[in-house]
Amino acid sequence: MLKLEKYPQSRLQANAAQLNDTEEGGLNLGQVGAALRRRALLIVGITSVVAAGAVLRAKSDPPVYMGQFQILTQPVTGESKAVANVPQTLTAQNPNAAPETAKGIKTTITVLESPRLLDPVIKKLQAKYPNLTYNGLAASLVITAADPNILQVQYINDDEQQARDVSKALSEAYRDYSLKERQEDVKEAIDFVDKQIEKGGKDGLNLNQRVDYWQNKLRYLRQNNDLIEPVQKGQQISALIASLTQQRMETRVEYEQMVAKYNDLQRELAQQPSERAGNSVLSDNPRYQRILDQFQQAEIETKKETRFTDENPTMEGLREKQTNLYPMLKAEEDRVKRDFQSRIRALFERDKSLEQKIKESNEELRNLAKLSRDYDKIQLELKIATENLGQFIAKRQALEIELSQNIQPWKLLDPALTQVNEPQAVSENAKLNLALGAMLGLLLGTGTALVIDKLSNIFYSSKDIKDATLLPILGTIPLRKELAALQDNAIGQIQKPDRATFFEVFRSLYTNILLLGSDTSIRSLVISSAGQGDGKSTVAIYLALAAAAMGHRVLLVDANLRYPTLHKRVGVMNIQGLTDIISSDLDWSNVIERSPIEDNLYVLSAGAIPPDPVRLLASQKMQDLMNDLQSSFDFVIYDTPAIVGFADANLLAANTNGMVLVAGLGKVKRTVFQQALEELQLSGTQVLGVIANKSKEPVPASYSYYEEYYRKTMSAERINIDEEAKETTSSSIISKFRGK
Repeated sequence: MLKLEKYPQSRLQANAAQLNDTEEGGLNLGQVGAALRRRALLIVGITSVVAAGAVLRAKSDPPVYMGQFQILTQPVTGESKAVANVPQTLTAQNPNAAPETAKGIKTTITVLESPRLLDPVIKKLQAKYPNLTYNGLAASLVITAADPNILQVQYINDDEQQARDVSKALSEAYRDYSLKERQEDVKEAIDFVDKQIEKGGKDGLNLNQRVDYWQNKLRYLRQNNDLIEPVQKGQQISALIASLTQQRMETRVEYEQMVAKYNDLQRELAQQPSERAGNSVLSDNPRYQRILDQFQQAEIETKKETRFTDENPTMEGLREKQTNLYPMLKAEEDRVKRDFQSRIRALFERDKSLEQKIKESNEELRNLAKLSRDYDKIQLELKIATENLGQFIAKRQALEIELSQNIQPWKLLDPALTQVNEPQAVSENAKLNLALGAMLGLLLGTGTALVIDKLSNIFYSSKDIKDATLLPILGTIPLRKELAALQDNAIGQIQKPDRATFFEVFRSLYTNILLLGSDTSIRSLVISSAGQGDGKSTVAIYLALAAAAMGHRVLLVDANLRYPTLHKRVGVMNIQGLTDIISSDLDWSNVIERSPIEDNLYVLSAGAIPPDPVRLLASQKMQDLMNDLQSSFDFVIYDTPAIVGFADANLLAANTNGMVLVAGLGKVKRTVFQQALEELQLSGTQVLGVIANKSKEPVPASYSYYEEYYRKTMSAERINIDEEAKETTSSSIISKFRGK
């Protein structure tokens, strides 16, 4: 498969469209430069004529005087430096003012040329110059920007004194205008500030009223709620809630402990006094413990005296002792129970009280949150109103300081800064007219050259072809007189040193063609061109010579059956040729001839001119012949007629590896080349690339590399082939090629 398949036939349509777009879209920068170089003589001629005419006109015209001065529109003065350090002034807002834009400069010039500024100057000078009018002054006045911050003013008149007086009056008027303009700007800014201060908002209040309103709101809020800062009071309430919560938790724990002890007491009192443990809840009560001990001791003694009867005085005394101790024990138990109950009730009431205080504190904290939002809103509104009022008051004070400046902002750039330059006779300045004429002539010459070059519609360089068609440039053939001689003379008449000069170019071309093939090598191709006179036959001859000189067996076929000339240029006979092989069934090995110039080059001439070349080239015999030739030779080249108007090249290219287009630089027109691409696209012909012929560009140094490379790598093989060619005839070599 060929590498050229990267350029399918659909690409040809895009190339033709691209060529058309390039033609309609005009020249790009590269084409403009090339066009100007080609038309340099025309540009120089027109420039010289116009410049000479300007000089002659300058010498023939009467003298005209021009008064001129320059004004610095953004000077730095002592006043401006002092005001720039005052905040809120117009100067302080832009201390390092950037240069005016082109739009701003144009506006300033329009104002300076307006009747508003020129009418006072005219009224001032009309007593001395009655004919001075606004139209006359405006027509003779030229204001330009010499620099973004410098204006150059020129006034032209045939009266030297009038030119001087008008220029001086204009300089004074413009400087006065700059001061008035600055003061008007400051006054407008002060008026704006005053209006903003007194302007009522949506609430109907101006800035002063709005500040008073929010100050009163803040005062009422503090007085009615007895607070200074809501945040501080909120922190205090939060701390109180935390303390109360902690106290309630401690009270609840103490309460639960007390209830547990009381329940233990109840269970203990339900027992008999003798069964009560020593480590009971009542053990902490010493009085109760003494009574209990006595009661239990009496009971123990009673049990010990079992030998006595109940009527025994000892037993009666013990029973009486127990009887007397029991009420005392009971009374002490009741007192302890009442004490526990009292303490439990106190803890319960305390818990309720703490709960109520916590609820009240939480409610107060919630109310304080809403109050804090209102407080913050009032504070924010008061801050905004105060800052706005403060900014406008500071702005007004600063603007009043700026308004007090009396020095004119604009300054003259003359040495004395008080008078304009002396008028000069501009009509006598031939150098100025020469420069203006040369510039005008250069513009006219450039435009004429571009128009003529555009109308020529011709390719002048290989880059033009590549940019316009997007096809690969396989090689660039330089324009030489010796190559031009090949159009009418045999190549053998050209001296060998002259031919060798171009071999390196065509060796590079042949190498580029070979590199197009990857899996399948290129064995045959058709060389054609869009129109006549592009040098395709010359390219075909030299390409065949270069391939043969590199040791390849090359066949050059003259397929131009309409006007065959190839045999004359390579020095062979045209007794029998391609027409005779197809129409008379001759063996092609008996018809081809070896070139007298190169042993490895064989030529098949056209033969007799047939009545219908297209029918002959489209025949099956022609296809079989082309297949046979491609299998017998290393490289086959078909020289064909032009593409536009003839179908010969398209018919032959279908049975080869593709077609190579030759474009004669400085001759081939874009429209003709576009038509050729469209025909190739319609026929489906595979285009390998383009050869730019007759180039006036310098030959790339890389060509010498190819010559040196092939001299080293192919020399041994070339010697062997040359020796073999000397010892054999053309027919025996052909038989060897065909495997007979």
